[in-house]
Amino acid sequence: MIGISKLYCGHENPGDAIRYGHQSEHMAARPMAHATPKTAAERRPVTAWNVTRSCNLKCIHCYSDSEGKKYAGELTNEEGKALIDDLAEFKIPALLFSGGEPLVRPDLFELVRYAKGKGIRTTLSTNGTLITKDIARELHEIGMAYVGISLDGIGEINDYFRGKEKAFEQAMTGFRNCVETGQRVGLRLTLTRHNYENLNQIFDFIEAENIQRACFYHLVYSGRGRDIQGNDLTHQETRHAMDIILDRTEDFHKRGMDKDILTVDNHVDGIYLYMKLLQNDPQKAAEVLKQLEWNGGGTYSSGVGFGDIDFLGNVHADQFWMHYSFGNVRERKFSVIWLDTSDKLMAGLKSRPSRIKGKCSLCKWFKACGGSLRVRADLVYGDPFAPDPGCYLTDEEIGLTPEDWKTLEEKGELFPVPEALTAVS
Repeated sequence: MIGISKLYCGHENPGDAIRYGHQSEHMAARPMAHATPKTAAERRPVTAWNVTRSCNLKCIHCYSDSEGKKYAGELTNEEGKALIDDLAEFKIPALLFSGGEPLVRPDLFELVRYAKGKGIRTTLSTNGTLITKDIARELHEIGMAYVGISLDGIGEINDYFRGKEKAFEQAMTGFRNCVETGQRVGLRLTLTRHNYENLNQIFDFIEAENIQRACFYHLVYSGRGRDIQGNDLTHQETRHAMDIILDRTEDFHKRGMDKDILTVDNHVDGIYLYMKLLQNDPQKAAEVLKQLEWNGGGTYSSGVGFGDIDFLGNVHADQFWMHYSFGNVRERKFSVIWLDTSDKLMAGLKSRPSRIKGKCSLCKWFKACGGSLRVRADLVYGDPFAPDPGCYLTDEEIGLTPEDWKTLEEKGELFPVPEALTAVS
């Protein structure tokens, strides 16, 4: 995650401690504040658990390819509690209950309460359509630290993505029910060509609805996301989207609005933000670069500071990497699997600076970006250490020369970016 409000505007938020290694005494004193790790490399993984694959919607970009049916083999209640015991002992910083749609699992609240009783910070990723007033009240009463509701546009645009009429209306009812009960809640949106042109409208909506937190995700081609690659933003469009996100976040901050705006799944955003700051405030830009380098970008993300456990108990580097499993928690504890570098991919992810290929290996911003999202490289090139094709910076911006390209050619490390991403509108 790139904390736009934090880095671009200096607005402190609860997650800054684990992202940038620092928080004020005021923030640290808040009831559900994160502990500050010594280094990014030493972080235990924020862990997503897909408690079910079943879902009441059928989103066109769903990474788990879920729909409204029951799937066999999901972890039982007893197995789930054993998993939670291990995660608590492993001292993960947070457990994200996800799906499918987690609220369709009958024992979800029992599992959340169990995790809370073990001292685990719990969050929920949901489509929001099932959050009645009673469910919102229960989420708040059990101490859910945060509820993230997925939207992909306003009105009909969202309904198209979600595969169901009135999904937008139902999700907003769920959002308002959370707000009414005092439950901390925010929105999650995946950037595509379908909603990109409405970004300003989305920010107007964030203001009108008094939404305090919004995460803008870059598209990853996993699950049904493979089928809509053609709807991904070009590099030029991604830059324009970032300009809007930065400008509107800054506008919120200047008007004294308490908003936490983030982007997810492309650490290049941090470098783009830094370069924008450098034009007007070099001193602030230098401070931001230090924070980005502390974080390390992709270096300490998937396979290090973030992990995923799917509905069957398989362990993955992140939720988009379901095509590769490190092992299953029914056979070995998550903590054991996570620290086992006998697996070639796990070993590589935990020492990726020495493995990165192509232009990422020569990029002058590697210390702050870390090669961005490895699974995107794997899905496009079949090589987890190839460059991230989602990088939208120019050769000049990353310090790549014609001689560097010759060196890469000699090494056989030329990875052409898909034409759909480099098209100029």
